[in-house]
Amino acid sequence: MKIRWLALAVWCAVTLTCGAAPVPAQERIVILITVDGMPAWLWNNPGMVMPNVRRLAQEGALAEAMTVSNPSITWINHTTLVTGVTPRQHGVLFNGLLVRSGTAKPPHVEPWRDKAELVHVPTLYDVAHQAGLKTAHVNWVAVLNSDTMDYEFLEIPKVDGLIEREMVAAGLVTEDDVRTFSKGKNIVWRDWVWTQAGCHIITAHKPNLLLFHLLGTDASNHQYGPGSTASFSAYAYTDRFIGDLLAAVDRAGLRERATIIVTTDHGFKKVAKVVYPNVALRQAGLIQLKGGKVESCAVSAVAEGGLAFVYVNDPARRAELLPRLKTIYGGLEGVAQVVEGAEGPRFGMPTPAENQGMGDLVLFAKPGYAFYPRLFFRNIRRSMRQTPAPSPR
Repeated sequence: MKIRWLALAVWCAVTLTCGAAPVPAQERIVILITVDGMPAWLWNNPGMVMPNVRRLAQEGALAEAMTVSNPSITWINHTTLVTGVTPRQHGVLFNGLLVRSGTAKPPHVEPWRDKAELVHVPTLYDVAHQAGLKTAHVNWVAVLNSDTMDYEFLEIPKVDGLIEREMVAAGLVTEDDVRTFSKGKNIVWRDWVWTQAGCHIITAHKPNLLLFHLLGTDASNHQYGPGSTASFSAYAYTDRFIGDLLAAVDRAGLRERATIIVTTDHGFKKVAKVVYPNVALRQAGLIQLKGGKVESCAVSAVAEGGLAFVYVNDPARRAELLPRLKTIYGGLEGVAQVVEGAEGPRFGMPTPAENQGMGDLVLFAKPGYAFYPRLFFRNIRRSMRQTPAPSPR
């Protein structure tokens, strides 16, 4: 089965070092590292302290800029990286699975659903596993309960997991660390543990494929904005972790058989204003509240940064409500374009008939704006992942 790779990250650094004789696939290691939220414009800043990645770029190959999938958020583009196809084919449209709640309740996104429910096509790790190669991941996405990963350390690790038990036995973490991993632990500490897990997998198990993902850069950019001191610090710290992985490759004696790919899932842009698509629905009487909570709603919007999906929750009212919704959103500040979900394939997304997670309408934000999910107005300045609005026909 052929896997087609698309240029979907905003930058990429690769190093490939081989001996004189060809190395069998069973003796090679490929490590795919994603630096979450790394825009090309920031990579080109000479003040960006990433010596390990810059060395890889200098010794290998570098893409100056690449193209993201829509919506340009974490799970979508990570899935595109390991399938080589757009969301229209692989099916992931959110950081999880969109679940409908009936004709009068808003849909919600559930992240911890099985990979089989989320990903509709074969992945690179599926194909590698089926070919008899050893596969592994640390904090990868849309991978829960996959049967084609030999070694894993999940975003929320398992106390009884193989790698977790080995790390506890080796004194790298405690059982309580694993049990309380996502409860009150800061992202810097979790990135450190994920890196310990990656190093352990490399040295103890020597997989042929390792998918490795950290989250500190994404968290810092969301909280403090791209270009901030916190943002620069997060990238520098992540580079240090990448250095730890490279050192583990050396300790395992794999340098001459290693291919290292460093890439990302999306970029970041600063925004000055946010758009509340659900507030517009509430003001139009299409969402009713009681005690500050949704009592019923004919229409719901799910914000994803630079775009938002709008759903008519009762299919019987779709024809009635779509023209009205186009008028509401067409006149809303910060909305660049309102597109029917049936036009999703123009942007690499499915139609509503092809995927129940696809919106009946898609809203694209103007430059400097992003969509936010709240039901009430709130003064906020935030940095968001932003999907460029499509050009008019």
